[in-house]
Amino acid sequence: MGETSRAAEPGLPSSPSPPPPSPRSACSPAPPVGKGPGGDITGHLTFPLLSVTLLVSFGSSMLYGYNLAVVNSPAEHIKAFYNATWSQRYGHGLAPGLLTLLYALTVSSFALGGLVGSLLVGVLVEQYGRTGALSRSALLVLLAGGFMGFSRELESPEMVIIGRSITGLHSGICLSVVPLYLGEIAPKNLRGFLGLMPSIFICLGIFSAQVLGLPELLGKDRFWPLFLSVVVVPASLQLLLLHCFPESPRYLLIERNDVYGATKALHRFLGTPDVQDVIEEMKEEQRSLFSMEMVSVWQLLRDRSVRWQTLSVVVVSAGMQLSGIDAIWFYTNTIFENAGIPVSQIPYTTMGTGAIEVVAGLIGCFTIERVGRRPLIITGFCAMGICSAGITISLLLQAALPWMRYVSIACVVGIIAGFCMGPDVSRCLLLPGFLWCLPAGGPVRVPCHP
Repeated sequence: MGETSRAAEPGLPSSPSPPPPSPRSACSPAPPVGKGPGGDITGHLTFPLLSVTLLVSFGSSMLYGYNLAVVNSPAEHIKAFYNATWSQRYGHGLAPGLLTLLYALTVSSFALGGLVGSLLVGVLVEQYGRTGALSRSALLVLLAGGFMGFSRELESPEMVIIGRSITGLHSGICLSVVPLYLGEIAPKNLRGFLGLMPSIFICLGIFSAQVLGLPELLGKDRFWPLFLSVVVVPASLQLLLLHCFPESPRYLLIERNDVYGATKALHRFLGTPDVQDVIEEMKEEQRSLFSMEMVSVWQLLRDRSVRWQTLSVVVVSAGMQLSGIDAIWFYTNTIFENAGIPVSQIPYTTMGTGAIEVVAGLIGCFTIERVGRRPLIITGFCAMGICSAGITISLLLQAALPWMRYVSIACVVGIIAGFCMGPDVSRCLLLPGFLWCLPAGGPVRVPCHP
């Protein structure tokens, strides 16, 4: 979740300087990288920059949203498969409690895989680079798709759980690497816009799972293995095309001391041969890293100089994880069924919430620069808290007051809209501004104290 940085070793020879850029043709002018009002390096949105942003958001971030919602609509079909397989193996079906536990393991294994994946990010991005880590993580999706796609043919519920764990591993890696990569290749005036792309694609991934889960598409019993393994399509596209784009210039220069490679990547992403200001800025950052020391997470927690920044990160992150949004995504169908919606209409109602989620995310993206991160986060959490209390009260009283079922539906929509409009959009822009830290719980760099 922050930028990974490591000073080049003194003994490491630098790459040869790039040849001087040829004069620009009058037929194809490219605007140079300029300085903003505050002296920051600014640039324009080029086709390679937009293309790689869409590619990694589609091939990585969208899969996280898809896997959040994909187990929702085929829940009964997966449970029936588990029960039938157990009956064939042992001569009797699963008890209701054990069946629920087995399905809960299928759902939660995604989160457990994500935890492991997030712990591997620091090692992967340092050893393989940003694009290398994304390409290798895409192979995990192909493996997971094979496990889940052939699970029914091989009569193995274990393959579904393993496949879900692997997709979680992939999501845990990509949720950190994609924002890191986009933040390093984008000019400072475009980091907000490009940094919000992954959040939009996460919403689109959830919406895609809800649409494909309709009975008219892949929501039938015979299609649920294919429904779970559709993730191989975006991952394959990313694996096929990502090598066409350069590695992060910042990683090449600061981590690998490859000045020529960084200059070449900047030429491609910024669309101009005049990138000397950007190179000098990164070299200055590289030199400044020598005045910093590595501290452990425990030392960071004890450092009073960054106490409020650390507390802010913990509060915002804990608030997002404990907000209950994952329960809403995983069990939307069950909530709507308890609210009294006819079973045949639940998939379409769920799809409507997905559309509202996408719209709310777009609204947050277009208003965040004007309103600010903090007001959006506070407003979103307040809306989610009120709606969570409302859905609890409505479910308790709907037996006595039938109209309460509509209140519970409205509260579900309010929770999703509040999350996507505020906390989900703001987190990728607010948290990286607090601390410089490795994205996977590794040691943190802070300025050395005199």
